[in-house]
Amino acid sequence: MDKKLFRSLILLITYAVVLVAVIVKIDAVTGWLGGVIAAFRPLIIGAVIAFILNRPCNFFARLYQRALPEKARGAARPLAAATAYLIVIALFTALIALVVPELTHSIEMFIGNLNAYAANFQALFDWVVAKLDLEQLANLDLSAGISDSLKDLLTGALDALTNTLPHLIGMTGVLISAVVTGVISFVFSIYVLSGGPRLTAQCRRLVQAYLPGKMADTVLSVTRLTADTFSKYVNGQIIEACILGSLCFLGMCVLRFDYAPLISVAVGVFALIPIAGAYLGAVLAVLLLVMIDPWQAVWFLVFLVCLQQFEGNLIYPRVVGTSMGLPGIWVLAAVTVGGSLLGLVGMVVSVPLAAVAYTLLRQDLRSRTPAPAPAEPPEDPQS
Repeated sequence: MDKKLFRSLILLITYAVVLVAVIVKIDAVTGWLGGVIAAFRPLIIGAVIAFILNRPCNFFARLYQRALPEKARGAARPLAAATAYLIVIALFTALIALVVPELTHSIEMFIGNLNAYAANFQALFDWVVAKLDLEQLANLDLSAGISDSLKDLLTGALDALTNTLPHLIGMTGVLISAVVTGVISFVFSIYVLSGGPRLTAQCRRLVQAYLPGKMADTVLSVTRLTADTFSKYVNGQIIEACILGSLCFLGMCVLRFDYAPLISVAVGVFALIPIAGAYLGAVLAVLLLVMIDPWQAVWFLVFLVCLQQFEGNLIYPRVVGTSMGLPGIWVLAAVTVGGSLLGLVGMVVSVPLAAVAYTLLRQDLRSRTPAPAPAEPPEDPQS
């Protein structure tokens, strides 16, 4: 038998045996993969942080390389990484100092006025029942139901705190583990961010050394496209969320809507989720405002729709850049499938993954489809 054919048969049989074993022992394989991911979790978190801060770090590195003398340019990258971290820490500190007190005040005011809001909601419900002539719902007391639900919620919270006290040692262990994970992730992200160009060059050399030439070029091209797509998407979503939350807060203050800090923070956070985030933020705000004043909830919806159109069509393309070139139907399909498979994380990462797949498919189709022949110029009738 030919040695090449024999080797191919051995590889095929090995692949089939491994595939059957994985299918039969899928629970064990899943548990093993979960353990591996948990072991590498600090490194994964650190790599994600470094990836998010890579663009501002590159910007500061270029500035330091121009400003520093030639002998000191080797310190440009570490200085750029330190500058990026200092700016992020300063921004988070300022955000917490400005937003958290207002957010706490809004939550306290909402809890203090909950009985009045429940009465307002009951009055709105009675008005709707009277207008629509729904006699079977006329005696339904929603105000008491809301008050009872709040009491049950507070009682459950107190019981949870009481039952949690004996488990403080376990909570301390979880807290220590989280702190250790955070410290390792932070240190690893600093190393990755400081030596980014060197690590990239080393990974490129490994791929070129251990893969055939054509396959190595393909892997490097796909990796470069994926990194650029994710970088553009992550930075764009963060900037868009900050812009939308800030404009929402300013607009709510000008129009004198209630709970401007609380609703603006919710709208900005939900804006990180593509497509569904806008609706989730709007639903949360309406549920909060409808108990205060139904007309205020209606006007807020009008304001939020206008704000999203203004920010998405005028501000976002100029600040962040053009879109990722992904058709709307692909975005909707990616968010739906990603949310079904991985929940919130899947909704966030599905769009850049779909953009990468769409770009690769379009490039492959162009390479397989012959280019149309150029049109011949019309003949001159006088010749």
